[in-house]
Amino acid sequence: AHVRKQIGPIATPDFIQFAQGLPKTRSGKIMRRILRKIAAGQTEAHDFGDTSTLADPTVVPALVDGSHQMHG
Repeated sequence: AHVRKQIGPIATPDFIQFAQGLPKTRSGKIMRRILRKIAAGQTEAHDFGDTSTLADPTVVPALVDGSHQMHG
């Protein structure tokens, strides 16, 4: 409701997934490509492409597990 009121209905997310971390590169940039693929249901390891630059690779499986719990 807060997002809808402050930004507008177009910006209202369908789901909010809380997580311990985000998939970031060693330089601190968020790998949005991985987040988009998880949101689209593409959750196999080969779907994510090159993940060799991740600072903490354990974040991705945790996000996938959370996504599976939310969407069944």
